[in-house]
Order: sequence, then structure tokens, then C-alpha cells
Amino acid sequence: MTNKKKQKTIKNGFPLKILKPISDFLSREMARLENKKKAIAKEDPFLDTRRISDNASPDTDVVEQIGHERVKALENQVNRKLIQIKKALARIKIGKYGICEKCGKMIDTDRLMVLPETIVCVNCEKKKEH
Repeated sequence: MTNKKKQKTIKNGFPLKILKPISDFLSREMARLENKKKAIAKEDPFLDTRRISDNASPDTDVVEQIGHERVKALENQVNRKLIQIKKALARIKIGKYGICEKCGKMIDTDRLMVLPETIVCVNCEKKKEH
């Protein structure tokens, strides 16, 4: 196999026929999360215009505050996942998918199967948690 032919079929140790479905999956997941983010935002009680003119009891205010905090927590979670997916897609494009962003070693394929958006290996993730 010529060197040029090999470059077309393998990018960073992964055959392109494997990277394409991963890229497609991550793109679909990103679109799904964007839709989920919009749906979550609609649940924010602070966006209800009737809330301004409502002279509700203090317990209603607390329920609204809790609902708002819940929405913000879910939005943050979705945003973190979106960032991970965007990084993984960028790494696929530049040929660094499957290589740990911290130590430069290959990420275990079992980990990539479970978390295709991951950009760090298990060891670096453990170090980060400590």
C-alpha cells in the first residue's frame, strides 16, 4: 500500500470507515442536545411573564427559585456535554481523535465505545478527580 493510500484509510491509527460513523453519531448527539437545551430553557419559571404581575405567596417564590435553579443546572450539564462533543469532533478533523489531550497516549477503545466524546484517558481522568 502506498503512503498516500494509507493516509486516506487511516487517520491516527483509526480507519476512516470507523471515524465517519463516530463523527456522524457525535453530530446527531450535538443536534439532540441543542434541542434538549431549548426544551429545558422553556421550563424556566423565571421566563413566565405572568410571574411579574403575580403577587403569590412566599412559598410560590421558593418553588419558582428551585425550578429556575434546576433548569440552570440541567443547562450547565448539557452545555458541558456539548463542549465535549465539539472538542471530539474537532479532534477527529485534525487527526487527534483517540489521543489523550493531557498525556498524549492512545485512549482505550473500550472507553471510546462508552464515551465517544471523551478527550482524556482513564489515568488522566483519575488524576483530575483527585
